[in-house]
Amino acid sequence: MRAQLGRDFGRLWSAYAVSTYGTWIAFGAFPLIAVEVLHSPAFAVSLLEAAGLTVAAIVAIPLGTWVEHRAKRPVMIATDLARFLAMASVPIAYFLGLLTYGQLLAVSVVSGTSSIVFAAASGAYLKHLVRSDHLLVANGRFEGTSWVATAAGPPLGGALIGLLGPVITVAADALSFLLSAIGVLRIRGDDVAAPRDPATGPRATELLGGWRFILHDPALRRLFLNSILVSGLIMATVPLLAVLLLGEYRFPAWQYGLAFGIPALGGLAGARLSPRLVTRYGRHRVMVVSGWLRSIFPLGLAFAQPGIAGLLTVIVVEGLLITCMGIFNPINATERLQRTPADHAARVLTAWSVSSKLAQATLVVTWGVLATLTSPLVAIAVSGVLLLATPLLLPKQAHMPEPAVAAAATYI
Repeated sequence: MRAQLGRDFGRLWSAYAVSTYGTWIAFGAFPLIAVEVLHSPAFAVSLLEAAGLTVAAIVAIPLGTWVEHRAKRPVMIATDLARFLAMASVPIAYFLGLLTYGQLLAVSVVSGTSSIVFAAASGAYLKHLVRSDHLLVANGRFEGTSWVATAAGPPLGGALIGLLGPVITVAADALSFLLSAIGVLRIRGDDVAAPRDPATGPRATELLGGWRFILHDPALRRLFLNSILVSGLIMATVPLLAVLLLGEYRFPAWQYGLAFGIPALGGLAGARLSPRLVTRYGRHRVMVVSGWLRSIFPLGLAFAQPGIAGLLTVIVVEGLLITCMGIFNPINATERLQRTPADHAARVLTAWSVSSKLAQATLVVTWGVLATLTSPLVAIAVSGVLLLATPLLLPKQAHMPEPAVAAAATYI
């Protein structure tokens, strides 16, 4: 039986979908513009990626508390409009001949900060909008949409760049945020804002509230550490795979696109399977099995080699990995929301996102240095070996008692 989540959820889901597709269509646009339009050196391109991510995460830290005590839909609309204006400034400046590296860096920070705030507000609003026993279905739909966009967006963006130039995908991304804001504006349900307790201390004491709550809860603490390490170690290998496949192994661009486009469809399959597997085998068992499998498969990338055999190796390994992520991620997101009270949701989600982005930026730089001292293949293998230990951080069965959820209501 298909769960009925309501029209307002459909509008929120549509807003998420259109902005996600826009983001993936514009994937890699800023480094491309920095290289082809501004003729920036490699260090400047790397700095654009790492500095934008790091500064955005730091700037977003105090905003978690701010979001907590405000209605969530206006925050989502405001952050969508901020991303629209920031992204739209790039093609405008380009056509006026005024585009600079500093502007790209500023847009990267504004967009990254707004994305963290939007995610915190939308997650808190989702907890308010959807019944607790339907959260797994809702998160599965978001997860599936994300993976389909991952598969379809970059090839479409590449085609647009080939036809219309390097800034066209940034313009498409800007438009997607405007459409997302309109979608959120169409939601007709009530809103949610946590009241501020006059007995609490000054605002500065609340900044670390999200982290304190996460670390105090045994299940959340383990999920947090596992998620941060897994995502960071996986993301650390992404640029190294590009260097390995495109540089050392001389894969043509279309093969490189296939190596990451086809496996992304496994994320959709995993997201659709996740509620069914939980219904049949239980939430904790599915989380542990998929968590172990997603830590094992990346080591297979260390066996990639030139030629068709290497291409097939990457496609199979990435496909298995992403399928497991598609199963695991909705359970992770649901557990996080269900264990977090409504008046802490925005702070917890902000703390989670900020930590993830800072860890990813740190590990990307660290693995870049490791690859320079050794080789990309060695660095990828080291990441795979370290990932094997991350499932030890997953919550124990005692931390995750199974909720009483109607089986039929969990199907997508």
